[in-house]
Amino acid sequence: MTASSRYRIAVAGAGLLGRLLAWQLLRDGHAVTLYDAGDLDTPPAAAWAAAGMVAPLAETVVGERCVYAMGRVALERWPQWLTELAAPQLWHQQGSLVVAHPQDENELTQFRRDLDDAIGEPGGYRALDAAGVQALEPGLTGFRQGLFLAAEAHLDNRELLGRLLAAIRELGGECHAHAPVEARPGEIETDAGRRAFDLVLDCRGHGARPRHPTLRGVRGETLHVHTDEVALSRPVRLMHPRYQLYVVPKPGGRFVIGATSIESEDRSPISLQSSLELASALTTLSPAFAEARILEQGVNLRPAFRDNLPHVTREDGLIGANGLFRHGYLLAPAVVDHVLAEIRGEGQRPFAAVLSAAAPQESLS
Repeated sequence: MTASSRYRIAVAGAGLLGRLLAWQLLRDGHAVTLYDAGDLDTPPAAAWAAAGMVAPLAETVVGERCVYAMGRVALERWPQWLTELAAPQLWHQQGSLVVAHPQDENELTQFRRDLDDAIGEPGGYRALDAAGVQALEPGLTGFRQGLFLAAEAHLDNRELLGRLLAAIRELGGECHAHAPVEARPGEIETDAGRRAFDLVLDCRGHGARPRHPTLRGVRGETLHVHTDEVALSRPVRLMHPRYQLYVVPKPGGRFVIGATSIESEDRSPISLQSSLELASALTTLSPAFAEARILEQGVNLRPAFRDNLPHVTREDGLIGANGLFRHGYLLAPAVVDHVLAEIRGEGQRPFAAVLSAAAPQESLS
C-alpha cells in the first residue's frame, strides 16, 4: 500500500488498538468500518477495565527491555494524540511512586536492583526517605522509604475510549456494536453475511484466539472505589512478598486498584478472597480508605502470546495486531505506529524485529 492510496478498511475489535487505528486511518482519508462483539459505549475490552498507567520503568522490571523502549515512545505519543483529540486534560504526568511497608523493605530494595538491571544503568528514579514520601503523597502513612519514578504517567482511559469513539464517528467512520465477526483476508463475515474490504485489521484481543493458537487470556482483577478522604496525585505501587498492588487515581475521587496477573482464563466474578486481599492491602496505604465505597469489581482477560509481547502478523488483505498483555496503554502507541507505517508504505519501523517475531505457526507471509 502507498501513502497516496485510499482504501476501504475494516477494523475488527473496538478496544484500544482498534479505536486508535480506526481514528488514525480516518484522518488519513480511508473509509473505515469498525466492528465489535460488545457495546461500544461501555466496551468489554481489557482497555476499559485497565487502570491506564504508562509506566515504562516499573513494567520493565517484570518484562523485556524492549518494553522500556516502546514505553518511551508512549510517553511522547500520548500527549500528542490527546492534544489532537482536544483532550490534553486526560494526560497526567506526575510520575509514579513505589513504596513498601517497613517489614517488606527488602522487596523495595530488590525492585530497585531489578530496575537497574532492566534498563542497564542506575537512574530514572529518585530514592525517598519518609519525609520525601510524605512530601509527594501526604495521604500515605507509615512508609520509611520509596522510589519516585518521575517520568511515568497515567491517563483517564475510559474517557479516552469515549473521545476516540466520538472522533471516529465525527470523521465518518461506520460503527457496528454487538457485531461479532470472523476476520479474514479482505473480508469480514457477520451474521448478516460477508463483506469485502481492501484491508482487514484484526484487533480483537482474546477474541482472535481461533486465528492464533498460542494466544492466551490472562485474568486481571480490579477494584474501583470512591472516597473523598484520600487524595493521590499519581499511581502508587505497593511492594509485597505475595503481590504488587497498584492504586491509580481517577477524576472525582475514584481509584482503581489491581495486583499481579493470574494465569487463568476464568471470567467468573472476583473471588471473596481476592476482594478481601485487595481491600486489605489498600487500607494499609492509608486507613482512610476503610470508608471508601466499592463502585465496581472488574474481571477481564488480557491477551498474551508466549513471550508476553505484542505481535503484528500480516498476510495479503489482513493485518493482525494483538498481545498487549498487561501493558496496553504502554505498548499500544508503538504497535499503532508499526501498523500505520505498514499501511502507509513507510520504511522506518523501529520495533519491527520485536513486533514481527511471531511464533513459527504464526509467522509473517
